[in-house]
This record gives sequence, structure tokens and C-alpha cells, in this order.
Amino acid sequence: MRLGINLGYWGAGMDADNLAVAQEADRLGYDVCWAAEAYGSDAPTVLAWVAAQTERIDVGSAIMQIPARQPAMTAMTAATLDSLTKGRFRLGLGVSGPQVSEGWYGVKFDKPLARTREYVEIVRKAMTRERLSYDGEHWTLPLPGGPGKPIKLTVHPEREHIPLYIAAIGPKNLEQTGEIADGALLIFPAAEHLEATALTHIRAGREKAGLTMEGFDVCPTVPLALGEDVSALADMFRPYTALYVGGMGSRKQNFYNQLAQRMGYEKEAAEIQDKYLAGDKNGAAEAVPHSLIDSTTLLGPVARIADGMRAYAEAGVTTLTLAPAGFTLDERIAALRAGTEAMELAGLA
Repeated sequence: MRLGINLGYWGAGMDADNLAVAQEADRLGYDVCWAAEAYGSDAPTVLAWVAAQTERIDVGSAIMQIPARQPAMTAMTAATLDSLTKGRFRLGLGVSGPQVSEGWYGVKFDKPLARTREYVEIVRKAMTRERLSYDGEHWTLPLPGGPGKPIKLTVHPEREHIPLYIAAIGPKNLEQTGEIADGALLIFPAAEHLEATALTHIRAGREKAGLTMEGFDVCPTVPLALGEDVSALADMFRPYTALYVGGMGSRKQNFYNQLAQRMGYEKEAAEIQDKYLAGDKNGAAEAVPHSLIDSTTLLGPVARIADGMRAYAEAGVTTLTLAPAGFTLDERIAALRAGTEAMELAGLA
């Protein structure tokens, strides 16, 4: 099992610290550094900035949002970043959610699976540098009856096949991800539930494509906090968990709420959502069960973190992406270093 870090969203007041965290992860031998985007900072700009000031660590988008860009533009960005970084770029894609897709980008959130499949096919085809033509339900290239003609990518990426990941939560999306991608970006992963909530669906997709799990990167993001008081550390993540389970998406379409339900928290997930959507964010945070937080994070001293890492490795995780938490840069760096110590203690390094 390899280690990665996730810097999250830029512009949250920790930008200088984020660069220092990425540089320390590079020095410690972490495998990949991911950056996110929603409706603030964009991932490619952050990744270019980080890559220019690191030496070895891969940089990856977790995620570049599909409704934000035409697929050919994404292929251009991926090729450029891969060329500039000498083969250190990983392309993570996702459909985002209905509120962002329709409210921010003005793109209907319909048929997300079919849209993702077509998007990936176009990106893959563009990266081969053959003349690009495509006839699908969502994209037709070139547009018929006009001056457009098939053209090809002029940039020569370092690699024709850039590792492509998809952020997936629901069973059908996970299955399709196994079929068409090189890796899955997961969130709120509990080691004891990983087979039922994710891997069984990914494996079905691999089998549909005539593939095995060999070489497929199972890559969940897991917050890490170092300390002795596990309960207090868990409380740090109550607002974060409540935001996703309670407020990310609509009442009818919240993928994170549905995931919590699949992990056995049906009643609790409903209560968190009811309170969050009613404006009671504190009440929603208080309603988050400690066990839900503890099973989807790495909390405590190094030995306890090592136990958690061993459980993820045994569950089938191949790249464990850490989100090192802390109120200061020193605390985040300490958490980052604890990650490598725990890997060694667990016998995984």
C-alpha cells in the first residue's frame, strides 16, 4: 500500500501551509499529492504550482469536474500537465453534484453514468493524438453541418496513457469505474465495509471488461489526526462529516448520505440531514455517531493509526490518501510524519 496526501480546496486560509505540506510529503516519499475543486479554486492551477515546487511526488486532480470542461479541454490540460511534470500527473474526474453542476456550471445533471463514459472515451482518444471524431449521445465531434473538422492534439504528453481515476460512491458508478478507469477515488471509506460498499462493485466492472483488480488503484481519502484523546480528535471532524452527510446535495440526491445508510447508519443519516437542511448545523454535527467518524478516519497515537492502516491494506486499499489535520502547520506536518511512522510500524512500508 502506498501513501498519498489530499490538500483539499485551495483558498481556505491554509494555502502557504498546503505548499509546505506537499513539499514535506515529497521529502518523506509520499506517492501522490491530490488537489480538489468545487466552485472556488481550480485543481489544475494548484497542481501546476505544487509540481513546480516539488521534485518526485505525483500530482493528481481529485477531482476535475466533468461539467466544468469540455472533454477535449481536459485532454489538453492533462497532456500539458503531464508534459510539464515529466510524467507526474494523474487525472481524476467526477460529475460533481446536481447543485454545483446546474447552479454553478449551468449543465443539467442528467445521465451521469453515460456522460462519464463518453467523456472518458473522448479524453482517451484525444490523448492518442489521432484526429478526434466522436458520435455519442452527449458529444458529437466535429459538429455536423458546420466548418468543424477532425483535428488532433498538438502537445506531446510524456505518456499517451495518463492514469485516469474516477470519483465514485454509488454502486453503478463504482462498477462503471472498474470497467473504464485505472483507479477509484473514494471518500468516507470504512475498512470493515469497503468490500460491500465499493470493491464488490468495482470488481464486477473489471470482470465485465475482462480485467482483474491487478493494477487497479483503490484510492480512498482518509483524514488523519495525531494525539492521545481519540474522542476529542473525532469531534474535529463532526462539522466535516455533517456537511457531507447532511448538506452535500439535495434531500433526494445526496450520495454521501446514501453511503452512510449503506454502512448501517440509516436512522442517523436521516437525522443529520434533517437537522442540516433545517439550518441546525451544530445539531447535525452532534448527531454524527462517533463510530462513523472513527471508522472513516485515522485518529490517535501512531500505534493506533498503524492498526487502522493495516486494516485498510487488508481490505484492499492500494493507495491510502491522507488528509493530515491540525490547527497549525506544525501539527499538520507532525500528522504527515506520523503517517510514514505508522506505515513502518504496520509493516507496510
